[in-house]
Amino acid sequence: MSLERLREIEAQLTGPGGPFEVVAGEVLGERMQVLKQRKRSLRQLLEESAAHGDKEYIVHGERRIGYAEHLRQVASLAAAFRERYGIGPGDRVAILAENRPEWILSFWASVSLGGIAAALNGWWTADEILYGVRHCDPKLLVIDRKRRDRVADRDLGVPLAVIEDDFPELLAHDPQAALPSQPIAEDDPAVILYTSGTTGRPKGAVNTHRGVCGFVQLVMMNGLRMLLLNQAQGRARGGAPPQPCALMTVPLFHLSGLYAGAVMMLAVGAKTVWRSGRFDPEDVLRLIEKERVTNWSGVGSMAYRALHHPNLPKYDLSSLRNLGSGGAPVSPRMQQRMREVAPTGSQALALGYGLSESVGVATMITGLELEERPTSAGRVVPTHEVEIRDPDDKPLPEGQEGEIHIRSPYLMLGYWGDPAATEKALKPGRWLATGDIGRFEDGYLYINSRARDMILRNAENIYPVEIEHRLEAHPAVAEAAVLGVEHEVLGQEVKAIVVPAAGAEIDPRELGAWVAETLAAYKVPSLWEVRREPLPRNASGKVLKDVLTGEAPNRFVEE
Repeated sequence: MSLERLREIEAQLTGPGGPFEVVAGEVLGERMQVLKQRKRSLRQLLEESAAHGDKEYIVHGERRIGYAEHLRQVASLAAAFRERYGIGPGDRVAILAENRPEWILSFWASVSLGGIAAALNGWWTADEILYGVRHCDPKLLVIDRKRRDRVADRDLGVPLAVIEDDFPELLAHDPQAALPSQPIAEDDPAVILYTSGTTGRPKGAVNTHRGVCGFVQLVMMNGLRMLLLNQAQGRARGGAPPQPCALMTVPLFHLSGLYAGAVMMLAVGAKTVWRSGRFDPEDVLRLIEKERVTNWSGVGSMAYRALHHPNLPKYDLSSLRNLGSGGAPVSPRMQQRMREVAPTGSQALALGYGLSESVGVATMITGLELEERPTSAGRVVPTHEVEIRDPDDKPLPEGQEGEIHIRSPYLMLGYWGDPAATEKALKPGRWLATGDIGRFEDGYLYINSRARDMILRNAENIYPVEIEHRLEAHPAVAEAAVLGVEHEVLGQEVKAIVVPAAGAEIDPRELGAWVAETLAAYKVPSLWEVRREPLPRNASGKVLKDVLTGEAPNRFVEE
């Protein structure tokens, strides 16, 4: 692949007069690079979707909703939110449900009013749900029956709109309603995405209209970039492309489900096919064939399970044009399998690096670029800056490893209700300290490890301290350490190392059930180790997990 040719195409797209022209601008008091021609709010994206008419937007089971009908339902729902619940600019609407049309409708209605959609994790237990609701303090909680039943004995202190019971009336509230019209500023908050940290509870990253719209436009630019490159190299498919059809198996409370799915696909007039319930790899193959899916991106083990399914040869996957995987590193072996399955081969793959706090990808790599550098996270995308810094916050040259820092117009405003965590994450000049470790080589980012103790299991972020606190609350446990262990399919699995209390015996099955009482199932350790000696700690009392894993000797001696 000619990197020089690729850069020429990028210069045409982002240079003067290009469709993605980059110019200097001011964002939240800082000068940085911005797109000259850009969308100013999520409501603008929604309004422009009227151009897609009756083309299908949402497919869920037997339900099919076209773009025109979607606009009518969102307008009616927004009117109901405003007139029945008093939702207005800055008010939070928390959404807690499985993937289904009402989730998407509630999101668009909320942000169209200038409100903030708080995406609560549908896998949370009752305790976690109670925390999330209290944390974002919503004016309304949109919830499905399954999750309402999960908290039936709790006082959430907020009005509920139960999808199966209340939505038929809400969607019929005002069939002639127009979309809201109150002003929305680019840097107004639009979404709270809950992300994991090391402080024991999820943090709510506040994303702006500018951020989400920018993510959409940059992904669109990458698609056009690769199309032009394929044409220049004589590898483009002939004929008019079909309407994009994206199969969405990622939860809507994930960035990749909400932004890359519901929002991104609306912007390009795609059909989106949604599944509810547990992941079923063969059903994914069935839907790809039935709906003529062109785009599918799994997270964690999803791609592995579907593309290694024994019945895969029975299904017609010839419609697939783009395959992706997120939430965990994709091994070169898995990348090769994706190329074998996708009819477009190397052209089909796209990977990137980003966080909820960065509101999307800061680096991206696709096609032959990825084939040549299968362990890279890609090059920095337009309007973004990425630096590798040492512990003293000084930039490092290429080849040296340090903490990855990101700067762009799209970064989160901060963590909801947590100024201390915000100050720690967002440094002067609005640089985001990611906590991830990496290096640059020839302009390509390589991510080596996570500086935090975060565990990434099947695309779900897990912070060990929450599990450790739960384990140490058990009378048989004196102390506990939780860490991630490499797993071929899941990326990582959860391991607990426990020291029993004096005279106590440890039963891992009992401890697993104990953890499951208050934490989601994916956080329950699958590996256990019982130690009779105390956990190794440094002078400040922090457990030395690299010593536990054997990665480093214990250099600390208790006095």
